[in-house]
Amino acid sequence: MKSAKSGKPAKAAEAAKSGKPAKAVKPGKPESHLAMVRRARRINRELAEIYPYAHPELDFRNPFELLVATVLSAQTTDLRVNQTTPALFAAYPTPEDMAAAVPEELEELIRPTGFFRAKAKSLIGLSASIRDNFGGEVPGRLADLVTLPGVGRKTANVVLGNAFGVPGITVDTHFGRLVRRWKWTEQEDPEKVEAEIATIFPKSEWTMLSHRVVFHGRRICHARRPACGACPIAPLCPSYGEGETDPEKARKLLKYEMGGQPGQRLSPPPDYPGRPAPAPGAE
Repeated sequence: MKSAKSGKPAKAAEAAKSGKPAKAVKPGKPESHLAMVRRARRINRELAEIYPYAHPELDFRNPFELLVATVLSAQTTDLRVNQTTPALFAAYPTPEDMAAAVPEELEELIRPTGFFRAKAKSLIGLSASIRDNFGGEVPGRLADLVTLPGVGRKTANVVLGNAFGVPGITVDTHFGRLVRRWKWTEQEDPEKVEAEIATIFPKSEWTMLSHRVVFHGRRICHARRPACGACPIAPLCPSYGEGETDPEKARKLLKYEMGGQPGQRLSPPPDYPGRPAPAPGAE
């Protein structure tokens, strides 16, 4: 597999095909904070080489679409959201349109994403707030975004980082799991995780760091069976061995483009090396 930017084989594929099991971090004296910061920044640099094409995995064309898609992504997959939003945005392309939606009709359109009644209430509420309080435009400040119904810091940081270019750390389940495995933090609360990770990396790295960590969590460092034996950053991981260490068995655990499978976006960025996700009914 070629990386669209570097032209080099993906490091995860190299690790999986080498036939050599990855090596764990050697046990020794407790790691100092400075050593942890250096290791964390090295992991980020390695991830940047592994995933030069890392991106938000929700399809969107403007801030409003990204905001809506992110709200819909709670408790479901980005793929399911991406398969649902084309019809949704065809029916309600603007905040004004969605604010005026008949709840039952909106609910039916977003039913595949689950929790559709609560999500419909949030979408109508946030659309009305954007219409009434922000001139019909999605606000570009964290303090304003979190006033919208159904919008917390995680959703706000997704929108700020990817629609407005304002750096933010997105602490979803993948991000929280990996940063704890890597011993960057012991915090469980997402806001405390965000605050601690923000002290480790320069602000300019926050948005792309979030994408890289989430990409790694979805493709290699899974919740139940991490593909340790196919992980190119295993030498930097203090939790090596929690998953499958045999290279050949680990290779079979790789997902999305790393495993030769489609990604989650129906319309991925031009530099994405994998295949687009299937449209509804084409699975």
